[in-house]
Amino acid sequence: MSQPYTLDDLLSRDRLDAGHAKPARLAVIGHPVAHSSSPRMHQPALDAAGIDARYIKVDVPVGQVAEAFARMRALGFIGCNITVPHKFDALAACSVVHPDARALGAVNTVRFDADGIHGFNTDGPGFVRAIVDDFEFPLSTFSVVIAGAGGGAGQAIATQCAMQGVPTLVLVNRTLEKLGPLVERLRALGPTTEVVALSFDDPELENLCQRCDLIVNTTSVGLKAGDGSPLPPDYLRPGLCVYDTIYQPAITPLLAAAEAAGCRTANGISLLLHQGVLAFQHWFPQTDPLPFMREALLHSAGSGA
Repeated sequence: MSQPYTLDDLLSRDRLDAGHAKPARLAVIGHPVAHSSSPRMHQPALDAAGIDARYIKVDVPVGQVAEAFARMRALGFIGCNITVPHKFDALAACSVVHPDARALGAVNTVRFDADGIHGFNTDGPGFVRAIVDDFEFPLSTFSVVIAGAGGGAGQAIATQCAMQGVPTLVLVNRTLEKLGPLVERLRALGPTTEVVALSFDDPELENLCQRCDLIVNTTSVGLKAGDGSPLPPDYLRPGLCVYDTIYQPAITPLLAAAEAAGCRTANGISLLLHQGVLAFQHWFPQTDPLPFMREALLHSAGSGA
């Protein structure tokens, strides 16, 4: 996998595009971002649509999202995707925020227009599509536990769950204080949804996990070699659906424990796919990148890339 560019590489076209036939005009930014598979699916979709552009990865230090956006705009970028830990800063750096992204509390896709920086969130609606893809039932039918609900992806998915009207929504975070404003917002958005907030060390968590239909990990635990699972194996039961938003590695410690416990499992590759399709359509309306993106991700997974 190619090494990501840096903020300094966004200083000039000569620096950014040396040795490449196509100009870099789209990107994913994060810190770290080397693990991202976004270019693997976006580039084939761009090529299939005949769009003269490269999609790159840029490692942007914390606190420098607005500067990255300014440099991209100056270089004529069409837009970019945003991954951890920049989704809150991206929202603050946008001049126009779509109402759904405002409701979801984070921005993961921006489009650079003449009138400013437009922010969207495709994590929530992408997650709805991913759950149907992986588990064959609508999200609205699941009682859900979200591990790491205080983060950008966690808040977006929790908000989408409330908007879908899930029966029960359990929010789990290291610090409960972070969840207070989110709980209030979710109860207003989904008045029929029972919302529970607790910490990872709350003794009630095991019982709630056993009673739910779907556990979603939105923490970064499992991303690095040597990581454990965000939840103990005995919290899992046969038939439970377990979704880890991490897709690399493909089998995290949580998913390994879930498979051993007889759960149905899926990783974040389906969320990556569907949020990516929606992002692409924000940049290029009336396109259908889904088949090209799906094929690219299947090919890269099959090759071990």
